Amino acid sequence: MSFRWTYAQPENREVVSKLKSELKVSETIARLLAIRGITTFDKAKDFFRPTISMLHDPFLMQDMDKASVRLAEAIRNQEKVLVYGDYDVDGTTATSIVYTFLKQFGVDAHYFIPHLFKDGYGISVDGINKALELGASLIVSVDCGITAIEEAKFAKEKGLDLIICDHHNAGDVIPDALAVLDPKRPDCNYPFDGLSGAGVAYKLVQAALIKLGLPASNGNQFLDLVAISIASDIVPIVDENRVLMREGLKFLNNTTRKGLQALLKLIHLEPGKISTSQIVFSIGPRLNAAGRMGDAGIAVELLIAEDDETAKKRAQELEKINLVRRTTDSDTMEQALNQIDSKINLDKRSALVLHDSDWHLGVIGIVASRIVDLYSRPTIMLSTVDGLVKGSARSIRGFNIYDALKQCEDLLLQFGGHEYAAGLTLEQENLKDFIKRFCEITDCDLSMEDLKPELIIDSDLDLSHVNLKFWKILNQFEPFGPNNMRPIFSSKGLRVVGTPSVVGNGHLKMRVAQNGSAVFDAIGFNMHEYLPAIRDSEAFDMAYVLEENTWRKRTTLQIRIKDININGAG
Repeated sequence: MSFRWTYAQPENREVVSKLKSELKVSETIARLLAIRGITTFDKAKDFFRPTISMLHDPFLMQDMDKASVRLAEAIRNQEKVLVYGDYDVDGTTATSIVYTFLKQFGVDAHYFIPHLFKDGYGISVDGINKALELGASLIVSVDCGITAIEEAKFAKEKGLDLIICDHHNAGDVIPDALAVLDPKRPDCNYPFDGLSGAGVAYKLVQAALIKLGLPASNGNQFLDLVAISIASDIVPIVDENRVLMREGLKFLNNTTRKGLQALLKLIHLEPGKISTSQIVFSIGPRLNAAGRMGDAGIAVELLIAEDDETAKKRAQELEKINLVRRTTDSDTMEQALNQIDSKINLDKRSALVLHDSDWHLGVIGIVASRIVDLYSRPTIMLSTVDGLVKGSARSIRGFNIYDALKQCEDLLLQFGGHEYAAGLTLEQENLKDFIKRFCEITDCDLSMEDLKPELIIDSDLDLSHVNLKFWKILNQFEPFGPNNMRPIFSSKGLRVVGTPSVVGNGHLKMRVAQNGSAVFDAIGFNMHEYLPAIRDSEAFDMAYVLEENTWRKRTTLQIRIKDININGAG
């Protein structure tokens, strides 16, 4: 796939020169900082050296005082508490944090994770009734609840105290709960609104510890779970999340949590070398698989396991579920592609809305994301469950899919999400009208130029400037993630050294150099179609990322190709 190359630009070009001088770094490094909003020496120092002391005071969050006082009271009085979570990674890690925290104080704590198919998303009357059956006096919801207006009212009528911990967008009305913790509340002045659900739960734990007269740092034992949630829930890795992610990786690489130890051993991840990408591609999908395929409780049971036998058993169960998820995922993708080929004219359609009554709810979000990557169009995947059409929506940069769904609100039973991802439910009888209106909205708002896949490049780079010092500084930009992605570079006038080849399952492999630079290994996954043009060209432009590659215990610097322009990037 060929991309249109767009170069990111700093808001103030003068900042680049200033940073270059003050930090004594290359212009490329200074530019990378500037386009990330790092505009002063002090901000750069904090960026490169994030520490736990930089975390914000949890009591800056609206309702935190009330929430922490009530949770500390429940601990002191040994009340029965229900932790009400969600079925994704963020929800299960957040549930495990609060549940484990309460158990450490001897509290009679229980947890409830909604079943994807039986219960749907968020707080429900059935879940509240579960708390009543247990005899609980307090419910703590995590990663859900900000839109639970009627449910909060029901809990209050039944005499149950409800603390809501959420991080999703609030509606026009805030639930009438004892406390509602959500940095995205319009009336919340917390300095950072990008926390994950587990991040908000961690903040509650910190505050409760203080109310109990204990150090807030006792809550740092949960930073491994917070790191997993941040990486898996695709929240921005800036500000407080950057600190939590960096510190959390340290805890994860030395985790004493038996469930995580068993899972890491099973999937051959070596403690001490676990990175953000390994959470995203290995740990997160396995924890997510349980909820996507039905019962997220298995993921919680793994994370709270106290003995090796339970931990091993739950890890094996998750691995089996994940294998089923992958097969279902692959089958659904194939069916979706066939539907696009047979029913949709891509020259006339700005969005893709696909429906199959048999598609599995647990994988359609993943498939929708892949279709967006493939076709660069807002995509909605829909299935039918108990007579209702339910689905997942994913979008492209520059198109707010939540706002688009809001324009279809009268046709939907419910919807929620954010700019790039959302969920929705509607009556079968409204499906045709919904597809028509949604496509009209996208056709109006998006041009064919908008639909060309865009590759945002951080900086042009001369390969002769890539040395050990440059690489060491570039490594300090980690951990990477949304709003701080691994930098993408472009280099012009590259030449091939030796003979390019195709390896593995269609991967382009070659060695390249520029202007007398050192020679670098380069690999382009699934880019075999470029081989003939590369062989015939004297020079070409390339967009890429730099990364380390370890082969047979030898680590070298490698170029991972993102795009190639034989005729010049222009």
